Amino acid sequence: MESDLTFDIDAQRWDQSTFMGRLKHFFNITDCRTALLPDSKLDEAKALVESCRAGSVPPGTTEEQLHYAKKLYDSAFHPDTGDRMNLIGRMSFQVPGGMAITGFMLQFYRTVPAVVFWQWVNQSFNALVNYTNRNAASPITPKQIGVAYITATSTALATAVGLNLYTKKAPPLVARWVPFAAVAAANCVNIPMMRQQEILNGIAVTDENGNKLGHSKKAAVKGITQVIISRITMAAPGMSMSLGYFHALLWVCFITLLVLCSSFQSLVFMVPAACSLFPQRCSMAVSKLEPELRDSIISQYGDSIKQVYFNKGL
Repeated sequence: MESDLTFDIDAQRWDQSTFMGRLKHFFNITDCRTALLPDSKLDEAKALVESCRAGSVPPGTTEEQLHYAKKLYDSAFHPDTGDRMNLIGRMSFQVPGGMAITGFMLQFYRTVPAVVFWQWVNQSFNALVNYTNRNAASPITPKQIGVAYITATSTALATAVGLNLYTKKAPPLVARWVPFAAVAAANCVNIPMMRQQEILNGIAVTDENGNKLGHSKKAAVKGITQVIISRITMAAPGMSMSLGYFHALLWVCFITLLVLCSSFQSLVFMVPAACSLFPQRCSMAVSKLEPELRDSIISQYGDSIKQVYFNKGL
């Protein structure tokens, strides 16, 4: 027996064309409490979502239950493949994972070994997040993953250590900027390197109804650029606000705890806010595509298609 409830499980709950609509959406799916749920609970949510897509809603199911199932599905399963993402790479793990790493980077920045170790931890974490949230329509080999990881990590370490040596005699407030400078530089390398196949081969673009039109390198560059901006924005407030807080502190024994609290408060807001800067379903005018793809679309569809769409990743 099926429920009489009619529900479009893939319809967006909030308007994704506005920042506030996207902010509500990402507050919903980056809820760090979902990272604590067992795989069995996530699989149940996926089964309910797929049943609803097939038009077979179990009897007694409420709209609230369907909304919650979709929340869990969006937070834990990749939008391109439907596969369950690894826990550490999910955006719902950004708050606890990022809080701990940011706190340690801000606390242990005075010695080269400490900077090297915590930047290595941070870039390892970032590499996994970037791989997990890539456009999965573009495959990447284990060798390419290894090259991306080594390149991004070494760039971050070189930047952090170089700045650390340069600012060794600088005031503490200046030295506090070392972690953020390293994170910003590494993001500019880590993300493109982890998603290099999208840049080299293009990503799938579709029409408004999801019909595949081809692959575009320009679309990949646009999407990855937006992700880089979002990631740097995500990290900036937690680190920069902490600079002011701890420069004024005299009680050293409280610093570590306060760093973690500050990082937590910042990330709880900044993870969804940074993800909301640009629509996840990105668009590009047909006129801005590569000539070959543009001509192919025009020859098949005329002027009926003005925009193409693609998943930019997170």
